Amino acid sequence: MTRRHHPFLPLALACLALAGRSVPAAQHGPAAHEEAKPMDPRMKWGDSDRLGRPFAKDPSVIRFGGRYLLYYSTAPYTKERRPPGLEAEGWAIGIAESRDLVRWTKIGEVLPAHDYERKGLVNGRIILLDGKLHLFYNTYGNGRRDAICHATTTDGLRFVRNATNPIVRAQGAWNCGRGIDCDVLEHGDKLLLYYATRDPSMEVQMLVVAGADRRSDFGRAAWTQLLDAPVLKPELPWEKRCIEAPSLLTRDGTIYLFYGGGYNNDPQQIGCATSTDGLHFTRLFREPLLPNGKPGTWNASESGHPGLFVDDDGQTYMFFQANNDRGHTWYLSWVKIGWGDGVPRIVGH
Repeated sequence: MTRRHHPFLPLALACLALAGRSVPAAQHGPAAHEEAKPMDPRMKWGDSDRLGRPFAKDPSVIRFGGRYLLYYSTAPYTKERRPPGLEAEGWAIGIAESRDLVRWTKIGEVLPAHDYERKGLVNGRIILLDGKLHLFYNTYGNGRRDAICHATTTDGLRFVRNATNPIVRAQGAWNCGRGIDCDVLEHGDKLLLYYATRDPSMEVQMLVVAGADRRSDFGRAAWTQLLDAPVLKPELPWEKRCIEAPSLLTRDGTIYLFYGGGYNNDPQQIGCATSTDGLHFTRLFREPLLPNGKPGTWNASESGHPGLFVDDDGQTYMFFQANNDRGHTWYLSWVKIGWGDGVPRIVGH
């Protein structure tokens, strides 16, 4: 959820497995199966509590306790709307619930609770492991020092932080050390953690992968960076200088990595790459799977930051953030993903 030039605001499909490899030919392109049509989404939701206008980013959804839970990033309060006695001034993670994936009600927030989160926390990614929800997220507002954190909950609302937070930062001379925009994936006996970092000049955003034993406590000592190079970096024209917001799922032995290409409102658009080992990825398309809308449509400024969710009936939903006013507002929505020959396609919204 990054922007390019501001250190306190959120700073590219397919990609390279390692830096320096050439771009492979795409197997399919979205334009090959049908011309993109303007979207009239069933869900178009934003949290107005903090700014007085709809503003929600970075969606992550799970079904838990008989309802759907949505975790999203929410901006700092305006001075006029800030509740009396609230010390937290930075970004936070909002929580909303739904019974139908269309109508959402805000039910809580994850607020800064420790000094390392004092300036804010965002990009919550939720996963159910052994009956307990695990939230992976990042600190925000610290520039190069932002890092990945971990917390757990039994009810989806009240979280216990990992005592070793922050748990992960990028390593190696090829990056600046920052860690933001994460997702996790169970893969064999490991939990794989994908997240975004930047080059040393803080100009180009790319993805890193780390791994931990599936049976660990996911504390700082459990994680090992698995490559001394980016897993994915921007290569195609539409990806510009940014690949971020990884969201992953495994289907029939193949790992699908959906991601945002381009910084916020560049526009950011969504692509997809695949892998069998979680380390080496190949583009599926040379054009975005989900592009931004045409001028005048509700998502004209971007369709970005995917959050994949597979429901109990097997239906795949891709949640995403969008706006048409260069980020003055931010809405969350979803499209349905269909599968044919191992290739994801947008089939409904």
